Amino acid sequence: MMKNSISASKASLVFFLYQMISALDVPLDSKLLEELSQPPTITQQSPKDYIVDPRENIVIQCEAKGKPPPSFSWTRNGTHFDIDKDEQVTMKPNSGTLVINIMNGGKAEAYEGVYQCTARNERGAAISNNIVIRPSRSPLWTKEKLEPNQVREGDSLVLHCRPPVGLPPPIIFWMDNAFQRLPQSERVSQGLNGDLYFSNVQPEDTREDYICYARFNHTQTIQQKQPISVKVFSMDSLNDTIAANLSDTDIYGAKPVTERPPILLTPTGTTSNKVELRGNVLLLECIAAGLPTPVIRWIKEGGELPANRTFFENFKKTLKIIDVSEADSGNYKCIARNILGSTHHVISVTVKAAPYWITAPRNLVLSPGEDGTLICRANGNPKPSISWLANGVPIAIAPEDPSRKVDGDTIIFSAVQERSSAVYQCNASNEYGYLLANAFVNVLAEPPRILTPANKLYQVILDSPALIDCAYFGSPKPEIEWFKGVKGSILRGNEYVFHDNGTLEIPVAQKDSTGTYTCVARNELGKIQNEVQLEVKDPTMIIKQPEYKVIQRYGHVSFECIIKHDSTLIPTVIWLKDNDELPDDERFLVGKDNLTIMNVTDKDDGTYTCIVNTTLDSVSASAVLTVVAAPPTPAIIYARPNPPFDLELTGQLERSIELSWIPGDENNSPITSFVIEYEDGLHEPGVWHYQTEVPGSQTTVQLKLSPYVNYSFRVIAVNEIGRSQPSEPSEQYLTKSANPDENPSNVQGIGSEPDNLVITWESLKGFQSNGPGLQYKVSWRQKDVDDEWTSVVVANVSKYIVSGTPTFVPYEIKVQALNDLGYAPEPSEVIGHSGEDLPMVAPGNVQVHVINSTLAKVHWDPVPLKSVRGHLQGYKVYYWKVQSLSRRSKRHIEKKILTFRGNKTFGMLPGLEPYSSYKLNVRVVNGKGEGPASPDRVFKTPEGVPSSPSFLKITNPTLDSLTLEWGSPTHPNGVLISYILKFQPINNTHELGPLVEIRIPANESSLILKNLNYSTRYKFYFNAQTSVGSGSQITEEAVTIMDEAMASRQVDIATQGWFIGLMCAVALLILILLIVCFIRRNKGGKYPVKEKEDAHADPEIQPMKEDDGTFGEYSDAEDHKPLKKGSRTPSDRTVKKEDSDDSLVDYGEGVNGQFNEDGSFIGQYSGKKEKEPAEGNESSEAPSPVNAMNSFV
Repeated sequence: MMKNSISASKASLVFFLYQMISALDVPLDSKLLEELSQPPTITQQSPKDYIVDPRENIVIQCEAKGKPPPSFSWTRNGTHFDIDKDEQVTMKPNSGTLVINIMNGGKAEAYEGVYQCTARNERGAAISNNIVIRPSRSPLWTKEKLEPNQVREGDSLVLHCRPPVGLPPPIIFWMDNAFQRLPQSERVSQGLNGDLYFSNVQPEDTREDYICYARFNHTQTIQQKQPISVKVFSMDSLNDTIAANLSDTDIYGAKPVTERPPILLTPTGTTSNKVELRGNVLLLECIAAGLPTPVIRWIKEGGELPANRTFFENFKKTLKIIDVSEADSGNYKCIARNILGSTHHVISVTVKAAPYWITAPRNLVLSPGEDGTLICRANGNPKPSISWLANGVPIAIAPEDPSRKVDGDTIIFSAVQERSSAVYQCNASNEYGYLLANAFVNVLAEPPRILTPANKLYQVILDSPALIDCAYFGSPKPEIEWFKGVKGSILRGNEYVFHDNGTLEIPVAQKDSTGTYTCVARNELGKIQNEVQLEVKDPTMIIKQPEYKVIQRYGHVSFECIIKHDSTLIPTVIWLKDNDELPDDERFLVGKDNLTIMNVTDKDDGTYTCIVNTTLDSVSASAVLTVVAAPPTPAIIYARPNPPFDLELTGQLERSIELSWIPGDENNSPITSFVIEYEDGLHEPGVWHYQTEVPGSQTTVQLKLSPYVNYSFRVIAVNEIGRSQPSEPSEQYLTKSANPDENPSNVQGIGSEPDNLVITWESLKGFQSNGPGLQYKVSWRQKDVDDEWTSVVVANVSKYIVSGTPTFVPYEIKVQALNDLGYAPEPSEVIGHSGEDLPMVAPGNVQVHVINSTLAKVHWDPVPLKSVRGHLQGYKVYYWKVQSLSRRSKRHIEKKILTFRGNKTFGMLPGLEPYSSYKLNVRVVNGKGEGPASPDRVFKTPEGVPSSPSFLKITNPTLDSLTLEWGSPTHPNGVLISYILKFQPINNTHELGPLVEIRIPANESSLILKNLNYSTRYKFYFNAQTSVGSGSQITEEAVTIMDEAMASRQVDIATQGWFIGLMCAVALLILILLIVCFIRRNKGGKYPVKEKEDAHADPEIQPMKEDDGTFGEYSDAEDHKPLKKGSRTPSDRTVKKEDSDDSLVDYGEGVNGQFNEDGSFIGQYSGKKEKEPAEGNESSEAPSPVNAMNSFV
């Protein structure tokens, strides 16, 4: 019987065949994979630098796959390693993995060396990296006599750690005798070398237990340095000591603590050098002494610190740049500053690079007679050298192959044969390391095979696409042809789509598409065919949909859902309420074509959806149900029930008790249930908790109890109207203490920092403790590592932090409750992870496929999970426009970001601008943040159609010509090749005449159209054109001028003498009328002063004074002034000063004016007064005709 799953060897074969560089494709078919030959491929191997635990067996991994299965051999220090002669060494069956037995007498030091594995079969040999085996070392601290450190307050201090040299180097940290980490700050911090630096000491630094610890992770051991004592002398205590030894007459007193400018404790001098390798983390450190404590600042001379890769640690004393590259080389300056001054140090950084791949060689699958190439390109600093091996042997001394030619970093294959199959190794090396890659050349000669089952039935819905498979394989690659029917002709034409994988696509399947389809595959080694069936089904439809309903409470309602479907398909009908399953209620009755709801309540309000599914399609329809209140019945009053009473406790046991009660009045609504609540008077007095709920017909209940709880109970009755008031509490009942019955819930392990594990849990409630003295036993150990549990008992808290963990590794965690009587049951284990750190590497092999002028698809290789160093959240694609290819002008770069969740390896970039150059990079994202960016990838979008011209102006009309001017499109979206101008005349009835089209060169910006009709309106249509096509058009209309004779006749009338005379007569008549109006308005003229005195002999009349708003002396100066419109005498009978003091204000309109002694109007004789601002906006009004005429008198 055929196995359901592909074996490990088949899976490996699939993985590598998918990396080939050839048109020859190998399908994922298990039977086919079992039959194809394949050279060996190394699938798993130990790291190049392999540090092993000297107490455990050494396992050197080497796994390889191939067909036939490969055999394995090893070299040690460059010579053959005969494992049969060493009884401590064994090789795993069907594997090349070595197991060196250290736990039964072997010594790890005896097996130090350089190992290399070879996997070989009849088609070639693959080799592993050189694996350097070294046992880890965790030496003890050398004995030394440590003198106490006595230091004056304010001085600097360095406590040296000097840990033993281990393999790998230990992790250093400072703690006290209580195993608590020593607090660090800007003033006190640990350097990269493990020493503890004090910028200035304070009295609180005095202690005798400064202890440096070195943790050797490989051997899980911690070494402790002898405690260091520090005593700080303060100025006050020093003065007291001096005073005690001097007489009263002596002058004493130590100098007070003096502030000091910064000096660097590390590094020393003003400059230093550092070399770091590409891709590593660059750590630069500056620690300064001074008082006040100096502040550290970092800059890069002549440049900026790289964004998104720069971090400051240890209170900004350490500059950390991740994933460094050659561009990060340069001078980095740290500046230490306080209020007294500053100092600095310059570190010259040089970034070198071990070899890294530009193009790694990939497996090559060819047919006999085909050509191919293997390319191996790497870079580094210094530039690496490239060497080739064939089947593990330097290619210079390997057996000759006439089809092979080596050209530097490329091997060229011509007219290969089956004997050309081999495994080639590319080695790129420089002084900082090497890269080794295996790539096989597999020459296959296979007749065609069709992998799709014979007579397979495909079913599709009418008018939907149909995809009919013809999975195939052969070498050389077969040609595929499709036929319909037994004797049908070959299928061609636009109604079919033929895919490269052999699939036939019918974009819109019709009823006549039903039938038998034959797929034929042929190459030079043979021919094979296969028949499949296609059936086209009618679509499913809802011919009567549910409708909106309004129903009164307690009524019933029905929704219809009548369907029509293909007779060969079996439909299933599902009803949903608010996009969820129907309530589990017998009131809901689902029929064949309807849904009926009986005795409707308010809870039934909502949206009901009918969904019809078949094996091929699905349709749905929805309707809303609104429930309204039924007409009230005035005779009956419904209310909440009265509270129960007479609560009684009986049958008291340690873990149970019986509670009984008497119900209160139900108030015309039957009691549906009773809710029992309890109070814990011992842990939470005054707080009531839900205990249970029983039917309304029950008045007795057996209650489960917890130990160490002082119980009181109360009962609440419930009916359709609501809940009653709670009953009076029952008597109290105190249960005995016991071990905890349960452990904390929601146990989690999530690191908050890269080197810790924060274990949290939900603490037990008070009554869950079952007794006094509640505590928790927290246990943890690293998952998949043979390690013992580490445990600690903590007080009644909900968090514990494990420090010094490796970054993002899984831990098994458990938390167990205990009290004074004992432990809870053994807790279940949960899996947590230590803290995440930023991803280490960028996605590789970023490729961009431009789909059209506004859309592109980007692919990338996923980042290995080990390098993600956290929970993979997805990938971010940063892309930005560099420049438009049509304008060659750069602009402000606005980066756009698209996020693709999960382990997705491709995405679409929409909204691109045509004919533009773009750059992008990809970054992996975990819970900590973004990883480094991949190298920028440049891609260009093709041309598109342009936008409309920016403007179209028509000027200089003449009898038979118009001048057109235009602006180029705002967005050309490509190279303009021409402009298209179309125009046609429009007559008085808006009918359009014949259309004329003109093509204009792209470099023109104006055009004179000649030979047009005079006095004619034209409509113009204008657009630009690229090689892709024409853009949107802009329209405009214009008119040529009329006949010159007609124009002159219309102009001549204005120059005729009779017309000029007529206009003069009209003007004279208007002038006469204005004069007459003025005379009538001002009849009476001027009044002599004497006559005025006779007419007004009233002694009460007194001359007016200037200080009260009236006039005193008069003058005949400025006798005649023009009238001013809008001047009015105020209601208080005073004349306000206007721009001119002597204007005839409203004289002749019956308003009382102001007169002098002789009765004459003051305006005629008053001297000119100092002007005042006009009121309102009257001075801005136009003069009246009367004013105008008065100026002539």
